[in-house]
Amino acid sequence: MKIRFRIISLLTIFLLSVSCSTTRVLQDDQYRLARNKIKVENDKEFNSSQLNKYLKQNKGLGWSPFLYVYNWTNGNGGTWDKFVQKIGKAPIVYSPEQVDNSIDNIKDHLEYIGYYGSDVTSEIKVRKRTVTVIYNVSLGKRYPIENITLKLPQRGEFSGAFLEDTSIFSVKAGDYLSEQALEAETESLAAVMRNKGYYDFSKNNFFFEADTISIPNSALLTMLVNEYTRNESPKDAGPIRRFYIDDVTFSYPKNLKINENVLRNLNTIIPGEVYSEDVINRTYSRLSALRVFSSVNIGMTPKDTNLIDCSISLAQSKLQGLKLNLEASTNSSGLFGISPQISYYHKNIFKGGEWLNLSFLGNFQFKFKDLIRSNEFGASASLSLPRFFPLSYRYFKGDIPRTDINISYNYQYRPEYTRNIISTSYGYTGDVDNKFFYQAYPLQLNIVRLFDLDKDFYENLAADPFLRNAYQDHFDLGLGGTLYYTTNAATVPTETYYYSRLQLDVAGNLLSAFNSLMEKDANGSGMIWNTPYSQFVRAELTIGKTWVWGKNNGQSIATRFLAGAGYAYGNSSALPFEKHFYGGGANSLRGWQARTVGPGTSEMDRSFIIPNQTGDMKLEANIEYRFNLFWKVAGAVFIDAGNVWTLKHKDTPADDPSVFRWNDFGQSIAADWGTGIRLNLGFLLLRIDMGMKVHDPAREQKWINPGQWLKSDNFALHFGVGYPF
Repeated sequence: MKIRFRIISLLTIFLLSVSCSTTRVLQDDQYRLARNKIKVENDKEFNSSQLNKYLKQNKGLGWSPFLYVYNWTNGNGGTWDKFVQKIGKAPIVYSPEQVDNSIDNIKDHLEYIGYYGSDVTSEIKVRKRTVTVIYNVSLGKRYPIENITLKLPQRGEFSGAFLEDTSIFSVKAGDYLSEQALEAETESLAAVMRNKGYYDFSKNNFFFEADTISIPNSALLTMLVNEYTRNESPKDAGPIRRFYIDDVTFSYPKNLKINENVLRNLNTIIPGEVYSEDVINRTYSRLSALRVFSSVNIGMTPKDTNLIDCSISLAQSKLQGLKLNLEASTNSSGLFGISPQISYYHKNIFKGGEWLNLSFLGNFQFKFKDLIRSNEFGASASLSLPRFFPLSYRYFKGDIPRTDINISYNYQYRPEYTRNIISTSYGYTGDVDNKFFYQAYPLQLNIVRLFDLDKDFYENLAADPFLRNAYQDHFDLGLGGTLYYTTNAATVPTETYYYSRLQLDVAGNLLSAFNSLMEKDANGSGMIWNTPYSQFVRAELTIGKTWVWGKNNGQSIATRFLAGAGYAYGNSSALPFEKHFYGGGANSLRGWQARTVGPGTSEMDRSFIIPNQTGDMKLEANIEYRFNLFWKVAGAVFIDAGNVWTLKHKDTPADDPSVFRWNDFGQSIAADWGTGIRLNLGFLLLRIDMGMKVHDPAREQKWINPGQWLKSDNFALHFGVGYPF
């Protein structure tokens, strides 16, 4: 308690000492703009926050510790001043002129959304050297639309095509008159007509007349579609023509070896068919998805008749290269972990947009001056074909799923055992609008062999049926898949985004139909190649959201929640070990190294010389505040909480501390907090995180005093590539 009191006291003194320093760099006649506030006086239901973006001095407001840093300048323009100004946040100097401009902006926007004659005034409140600006808004009059009259060109077939489906009209009688709604209506209707062949038709062909006098408090709206645009005059009028595709040509660098049949199969722009903007965009999307081209340009050239030529110009991207990924961690007990991975990729290996990926990985855990080691080596190869094999391209009008074939080998040496894993899978991957991504593998096969078991470890397995069944040779045959949705698919998103991911694996159900024909082991389990096959279901759900704001999008709060569970049944009494869940590491509970936390409130399992704590289920929640420091360097403060648990089995002791129980759920949660440094190079983000344990469920005294955070076995350091979530 004394340590906590000292920390709180020092923090209070620090804040008091800097509380008057946010205006020190201002000139004598200047004031710092501390806050903007918008008050709508005559409509409590109106969302005033939508007006914030129209304020001229709005970005970067609010409290920030870096505002104090900026005010640490000496005023001599030297190195120190440049440094603190670089990492600090400059105060916003109040400007009366910008307040007047903001008032004009708000009025213009209110009229745009249908509030005519709105009144906006400002109220200035000064406190010492800071200013708060209050914008008082009185919303103007709104006019419901009494009737809509439509006037269309009389020559040609345009009018008939325009009136084919009246459900496409979004503005109807009874709606409030607003330029915003009319603008959206014209864009939508123009897009519909371009999909019907009217290539050069646009929103600028629409004209509107509104009569707010004939009927009091209402509007009579006339929508005119003219044969000339808003930038032209009636003398420029000409028939609005429907176009048909004529010639379609491809052009790309001569040194690019590509099978042109693949390009033509992906192309949906067919000579003789009616021009459609959606068809053009679909072809663009399908060709871009090959990743063989750095750019795809589709040009349309109308002819004097109603024909239009299409030219598809393709620029080559980098087709092959290497990728390197590295994660490293250590904790106060001296255990080091290093996980390097190097991959080679080729995006056009057989000249038809086929992706080849070869990957080699390692995972090494060790202590200096100690002979005990844990080593893992892996190699994998994957081939992705730009088609849904064995179906033809013609079965897909939109984006085409790719066919993926994967094979891998993994060798693991631990002090307790040695294990080989051979895996292969066959399935399909794709995306919709670059937001919804999916992987479906109707075939997944894993063959696992264990040998060189340590004598003491083997005896421990014999005494624990759950561990014995998890650590045995097994054969997995099943299916699986992943569904992933995100509102921003960028590598390093710069805007607020949300994502969710669901992973599912099911194994053994098909094989169980032939169980009566198989040889059985001592437990009565069916075997293939003298190896019991596994039967289980496993699912994992991840949900996350990141809020981004501030100057240059320099601040964000990232959150994540993860829940997963697996259940063995039928031919198996325990999940295979490689399907177990674990916590800790660079992307999980960062106060712990990987596989050193849980399950439940269990103490460290000493059967494993190098920790290997796992469970049947996992719950985890994370929150991280990220902020720019200077140049390309950013900082982070985070909190992680969660654990892994085992599920109760018929042979599980009643007091087993590893089992998930609601009555001691709080006591079994592991929690840490920490801080990190990130180097954001745009194409690559490097980070170092230090996590400190706050609540350790394996200890008798679970809450850890702040004075112990940096002592033995209470913290861990992690080096990683990319954000943790």
